[in-house]
Amino acid sequence: MVVNRHKEAGLTDEQVLSMYEKMLLARRIDERMWLLNRAGKIPFVISCQGQEAAQVGSAFAFDNEKDYILPYYRDLGVVLTFGMTTKDIMLSGFAKAEDPNSGGRQMPGHFGQKKNRIVTGSSPVTTQVPHAVGIALAGKIEKKDFVTYVSFGEGSSNQGDFHEGANFAGVHKLPVIFVCENNKYAISVPIEKQLACVNVSDRAIGYGMPGYTVDGNDPIEVYRVTKEAVDRARKGEGPTLIETVSYRLTPHSSDDDDRPYRTREEVKEAKAKDPVITFKEYLVSVGVLTEEKDKEMNDKMTVIIDEATEYAENAPYANPEDALKYVYGNEGGN
Repeated sequence: MVVNRHKEAGLTDEQVLSMYEKMLLARRIDERMWLLNRAGKIPFVISCQGQEAAQVGSAFAFDNEKDYILPYYRDLGVVLTFGMTTKDIMLSGFAKAEDPNSGGRQMPGHFGQKKNRIVTGSSPVTTQVPHAVGIALAGKIEKKDFVTYVSFGEGSSNQGDFHEGANFAGVHKLPVIFVCENNKYAISVPIEKQLACVNVSDRAIGYGMPGYTVDGNDPIEVYRVTKEAVDRARKGEGPTLIETVSYRLTPHSSDDDDRPYRTREEVKEAKAKDPVITFKEYLVSVGVLTEEKDKEMNDKMTVIIDEATEYAENAPYANPEDALKYVYGNEGGN
């Protein structure tokens, strides 16, 4: 007998199908970005492959009509769940003027979109953590009902920004959820050379908050743990640190060669646990998804991605004189 795990977690058939659709779309966009990069059409890819379940599973636990998210550079699944479109992502990849993230100023992965409460990040890793804590503090002071999501890699959990942000959030019981997407490597540095403790979540006790380590290849379990954390935060019970353990299936970026620091056997073993494939298998086993429906989804996404790619490739670049736009305030004087 197949156990219907998603209903036990409070998810409907429609919700888990939507989760799978977002995971699949993130994967298909990412794959297209690699092709465009290798064809010399876009300059850079920082991949989400292998982390889609952690991203979509956690994002689904939030209210995308009122909560704020401060994603890190791999969080394609998160921003798609919060309302970014394929066209938005492609405009960013091609660095065009219509790019909603930065008007073509920043590399892909610097997500930001005011209308969807996606707070822009900056290039130094982990700086989004204190920003998220500050937003949560402002919400608490103003008695507003929103929770803040912030994500980062396990390498970032060693930065001062993480420790200061987590400590402040713990002291003030702020409604912020810290999601560490542990993909086993900080560029080329393996997890065992990054941490003296076993899990990133072991650090939570030092900041007076609950800490959990979950299977990042299981979107249902990620959702369940994150939803409980979000509910606690809404009730004023403070922050939570959640570590999702998965594996980065690609090199660190399109400029990285991962062969010197990890074996092909290791990568092959990880690909056998690919969350997009294993989640599809689960949905088929419980009768939520059929092979026909899956093909229909893939065909539809191909059309959407093709149209977005063509649009973005032909869209105009920003004017050179716009390079300093929004960089300095009061451009007219004072």
